[in-house]
Amino acid sequence: MIEREPVVRFDNVGMRYGPGPEILQDVSFALEPGSFHFLTGLSGAGKSTLLKLICLAHTPSRGLIRLFGQDIATTPKKDLPDLRRKIGVVFQNFRLLNHLSAVDNVALPLRIAGHRKDTIREQVVELLRWVGLEDQLQARPPTLSGGEQQRVAIARAVINRPSLLIADEPTGSIDDKIAMRIMYLFEELNKVGTTVVIATHNEALVEHFNYPCLHLAKGELHVIAARREWRRA
Repeated sequence: MIEREPVVRFDNVGMRYGPGPEILQDVSFALEPGSFHFLTGLSGAGKSTLLKLICLAHTPSRGLIRLFGQDIATTPKKDLPDLRRKIGVVFQNFRLLNHLSAVDNVALPLRIAGHRKDTIREQVVELLRWVGLEDQLQARPPTLSGGEQQRVAIARAVINRPSLLIADEPTGSIDDKIAMRIMYLFEELNKVGTTVVIATHNEALVEHFNYPCLHLAKGELHVIAARREWRRA
């Protein structure tokens, strides 16, 4: 039997900004292909920093990070864009292109990947309907509310069925009904093989979906099993 490499592996990773104290200290964990984890911790615990390390937006101060079996420190720079394209990212600042409509923002990953033009719109419109934006297809980001922009960013992150999806508070500005639809969308992606990591403060969400947690406290990371798994053990 061939063992698959973890999608993400951290070994004794530390992270600091400038000369300040370490925000993350000796963080070690592995995300197996097709796993689903919540990332939890108080504000300032380092959740966003950890996500940015995973998606190659930051470089660690020390330690080893492997993505899709490749050591990031020794991977040639020319190969890093290919790794990034395997990752769907939702950050709190959304990073939408203001001059493009909602449809065109979501379509970007498909166009970059070379999908046929006649199939792109159908896929994009269907997904925007799923997240409740069927009436805002041609709207540009500046005309949308924060919650609507968030849903466009989520749709863009998942449209290409990434191998890894990381999301920072993806339901933070969304009403409960839409939040549940978004979570079910993440679950469906996970069922077809996407590894998912969702940072959240929402304890009710964590309790309802009952996936294991990567919990950050005082710069250290602890892996907490899903409650049903813990009770069975």
